[in-house]
Amino acid sequence: MSNCQIITALPKLPQRAPDSHKGTYGKVLVVAGSRGMSGAAVLCGSAALRGGAGLVQVATPADVQPIVAAGNPCYTTACLPIELKQHGLAEDAAPIILELSESANVLAIGPGMGHSNKVTAVIELLLVQVERPIVLDADGLNALAKLPSDVFKRRSAPTILTPHPGEFAHLVNLSVQEVQSQRQDLALRFVQDRGIVLVLKGHGTIVTDGQRLYRNTTGNPGMAAGGTGDVLTGLIAALIAQGLAPFEAAQLGVYLHGKAGDLAAEDKGQISLVATDIIDFLPEAFRHAL
Repeated sequence: MSNCQIITALPKLPQRAPDSHKGTYGKVLVVAGSRGMSGAAVLCGSAALRGGAGLVQVATPADVQPIVAAGNPCYTTACLPIELKQHGLAEDAAPIILELSESANVLAIGPGMGHSNKVTAVIELLLVQVERPIVLDADGLNALAKLPSDVFKRRSAPTILTPHPGEFAHLVNLSVQEVQSQRQDLALRFVQDRGIVLVLKGHGTIVTDGQRLYRNTTGNPGMAAGGTGDVLTGLIAALIAQGLAPFEAAQLGVYLHGKAGDLAAEDKGQISLVATDIIDFLPEAFRHAL
């Protein structure tokens, strides 16, 4: 841990070539949403668009697909089968997602998916079989806490986890207070031997892969609102789709996310800030950073 390199310089996205097209900037597949949580899918998909991905597809349960499709005309959607008794994702959604993933560069998985055993089974299969980078958040992390500890050793592609302190506490079987009192040490310990990138959200968000550590300097208390994490998930996925390596995408993503939040707070105040404001201010955040 003492040999961990502290990173302060921000990575840069390459300048866009005049002859580029939507395929140049990658495709993000978002797997998100459930009844009552369709907004999580809309926020994640919309953030991936504002984050610069050339194409975004949102795979969501069939009963909320019309709502998610209406949430933004700039992404496409795909219907996933549901388990009627529990009104949640069915386990046979997994092969459909696997097929969809073949045409994607990166997957953003978890926002608003629910807590059922079927969701956990789908998450495990995707982690093991998807040969693309995965950004895992929210209910994806809740599912991960139920899975065997060796699941990452069965993965062949990069994984980025984006827990808030409560989700991370669940992953490491500690209280939130214990997590908050030793954020950096626990983050470094967690990524050891897992081969992942961890984004431990909160004041001074930490990004680490075990070899490098970045502590974010942007953001404000106004961002403590539902949906802001879904925005970050889509944004990081978009940066990976455009060619950034997972650590650099996570680092730049948390900076831009916080900067957009700061710009939104200047305009609207912290009290009234909501997740869609962060998406709206991402263009200005990009101009500041790049």
